[in-house]
Amino acid sequence: MKNFTSVKDIPGIEEALKVAFDVKKNKFAYQHLGKNKTMVLIFFNSSLRTRLSTQKAAMNLGMNTMVLNVGEESWQMESELGVIMDGDKPEHLLEAIPVIGQYCDVIGVRAFAKFKSREDDYSEKILNQFVKYAGVPVVSMEGATRHPLQSFADLVTIEEYKTKPRPKVVLTWAPHPRALPQAVANSFVEWMSKTDYDLVVTHPKGYELAPEFMGNVKVEYDQKKAFEGADFIYAKNWSSYTSYGQILSKDFGWTVNEEKMALTNNAKFMHCLPVRRNVVVSDGVIDSPNSIVVPQAANREVTAQAVLKMILENL
Repeated sequence: MKNFTSVKDIPGIEEALKVAFDVKKNKFAYQHLGKNKTMVLIFFNSSLRTRLSTQKAAMNLGMNTMVLNVGEESWQMESELGVIMDGDKPEHLLEAIPVIGQYCDVIGVRAFAKFKSREDDYSEKILNQFVKYAGVPVVSMEGATRHPLQSFADLVTIEEYKTKPRPKVVLTWAPHPRALPQAVANSFVEWMSKTDYDLVVTHPKGYELAPEFMGNVKVEYDQKKAFEGADFIYAKNWSSYTSYGQILSKDFGWTVNEEKMALTNNAKFMHCLPVRRNVVVSDGVIDSPNSIVVPQAANREVTAQAVLKMILENL
């Protein structure tokens, strides 16, 4: 595997799961792969789980790690091509990226959607410049349109907790005070569509995801109906794709609560975190025995390490 930016990069769902569960059995069994190799983690946006889990995963494999927070610990970086650089950004990615590539063997990049232009965001302008100019493998630590490390961890978690071969998995929109990207939702749908799960997406009208991700996935606009018989409930907010980046609703009637969870098949509750309690989900749900958000987050280390193992094996 050369780069990791989406589910399309892995050798296959079954093979990726096999690697992840092998890594989970012994996280320190493959340190020879990363010996004398370095990973640089570059953050254009804030992070907690992604930063710590990816850095820990690299260290488990024997790699050295360096972390760079753009704008705080480096120059502001310009990403536009052909721009006259007479503003506040003294360095261009066209120089920065290949220079960073000289100092490491793998680069991790986190760059969210900016919501200025849907075309720019969905072209993954920043992430794709790293892929094109780095000269070393690139791992997406969340781009403008996808969060593949998160979705891989979501898949591992569902595989661990499912009680039947074909569980019903529901991705539900939930309210939020800020406009959030579609990346987690897009990626979750893209990964789950590669499985045999019974996948249902529920959201208010106006929050339809991009057709390129949804395909033929079932959409149910009645949240309570979607919850009926579900084995897993994955809550996540995202802003509108059609009215790009806009908040069309803050309806707290979409908050995941105990009443709605009672409609499910004793479903496990999932969320990528951080989560706004009593906005996205009630305290009663996230604090219940059926909440698996912490084991889900713990699997971020496992799947990041699985991805790096597959990349290092091909260096």
